[in-house]
Amino acid sequence: MAAAFVGTVALGTGVGVWASSDGGGGKPEGSARQSSGRVAGTDAGAGDPGTPTASPSPTRSYPLSRAPRTIPAVRSHTPARGPGWTPRPGARVVVRDPRLADEGRLIAGELGLSYAGEKDDVRAGDVRLALGGGGGNQESYTMTVRDGRVDISGPGEAGVFYGTRTLKQEVHGGGTAPEGVVRDEPAKPVRGFMIDIARKPYSETWIEDRIRELGDLKFNELGLHFSDDQAFRIESSTHPEIVSANHLTKAQVRRIVALAESRHITVVPEIDSPGHLGAVIAAHPDLQLRNASGVPTRGAVDISKEASARIVDDLLDEYAGLFTGDQWHLGGDEYQALTVKDPQASFPQLAAAARQAFGPGATVADLATGWLNDRAATVRAHDRSVRAWNDGFYRTASVRPDADIKVAYWTGKEIGARQPVEYLSEGRKVLNYNDEFLYYVLGQPQTFVYPTGQRIYERWNPRVLRGTTAVPERYDGQILGGSFAVWSDFPHAQTEAQVAAGIRMPLRATAQKLWDPRTPALSWAGFRELADRLDR
Repeated sequence: MAAAFVGTVALGTGVGVWASSDGGGGKPEGSARQSSGRVAGTDAGAGDPGTPTASPSPTRSYPLSRAPRTIPAVRSHTPARGPGWTPRPGARVVVRDPRLADEGRLIAGELGLSYAGEKDDVRAGDVRLALGGGGGNQESYTMTVRDGRVDISGPGEAGVFYGTRTLKQEVHGGGTAPEGVVRDEPAKPVRGFMIDIARKPYSETWIEDRIRELGDLKFNELGLHFSDDQAFRIESSTHPEIVSANHLTKAQVRRIVALAESRHITVVPEIDSPGHLGAVIAAHPDLQLRNASGVPTRGAVDISKEASARIVDDLLDEYAGLFTGDQWHLGGDEYQALTVKDPQASFPQLAAAARQAFGPGATVADLATGWLNDRAATVRAHDRSVRAWNDGFYRTASVRPDADIKVAYWTGKEIGARQPVEYLSEGRKVLNYNDEFLYYVLGQPQTFVYPTGQRIYERWNPRVLRGTTAVPERYDGQILGGSFAVWSDFPHAQTEAQVAAGIRMPLRATAQKLWDPRTPALSWAGFRELADRLDR
């Protein structure tokens, strides 16, 4: 099986191609039986073709093709005999549905082809994009290389786009898309990358470059953590007083969102609360949480004050019109009121507010959970799905977080830490942000070290939520996917270029394991060599 992964058929141009007896709509002439595993077998026994009925002149015999070499690897390839497909002058990209115009124009430009729009005629050299295949996984696609053409189809636009990414990588990596049929789809519906732009102001250009990179690797989420203690990095009309001098304008954000949408990437905004609001507190010091002795608590707003909820909801409502995707990250982590020995004694105003809201036995953890639920309701009113960090779910609280709030699991080091299985056994959906594998923290503070692609590739998969041990396989369906994250704790520790270089192989390894969590066919050395070739 590994041998089937090793190369692509790369033949020169000017070679005659076989004529198909069925006009290109059925099984490729000369194909082997369909594989049930990662790559179809290349056995030259049963299922091999005889001599074609309509032989080209001069006659040429081709070996069975080998699977495409892409990142992430395709999940299934049925080999066939033929020269494959190579871009050539005059070749076209045509679409069968106007909704695929953006995908068609993009791949045409990338491969130096002409974009011909909607066409029904068939020409040698064409790349044809079509919607179809029923109501299956909208990110799945089929790519058929036969008769000197490429046909990419899928039930959704995203799947067709991913098919064009496979074609692009095949051509850039080996010059030729191999003959045969690729059937491909991701194992996980959430394949993300998150950037902390609050503590380090990344440029619009840098973010857009990452979006193009993510699209080619078949990621489908970009998280933007843009509010923290150090800064608030996006223009605001409702509360301009909280915005840092170095920030993205709304026009810039719209361009970022539009580019992401063109790559079928959802931008997931995060305004972390009720902690990590130092930039808001700097403009509204009256909202800062203080303990019983009047000592202020860094980054935390006083959630017993209605004004604290009002300003956060103002921002959530405002940015719902800017970020058009269907996902939102509520944060919820590291609220300092709950890191002390006795929160009720240390913060009597919070304890009193909890009792008033939830009854005589209520605690500060209950009040914080109520805050999370209220912010979820604000975002949900804009038809958004919500997630929060796992340390915003409190074991000791009697008030429970709303059932639809997904758990973004990143750590097991917080006070009262809960094992991932506790969330899964409650039936919650979980996203994997495992900080031991997927956290790239600038400056490597505390115990963090820069993650390597090799460690992710060889030791991580989406079920490894905490530490290095996977949760039982029965929970796999509740783990929606995961996200690689860049945090900017020491913003000057690396330049933008150094960050891009440092995350290059970890991103590729993460893409591979989210698309197909199984042990990869390629060794790490082979995977790294492939990445170098594709990136040339």
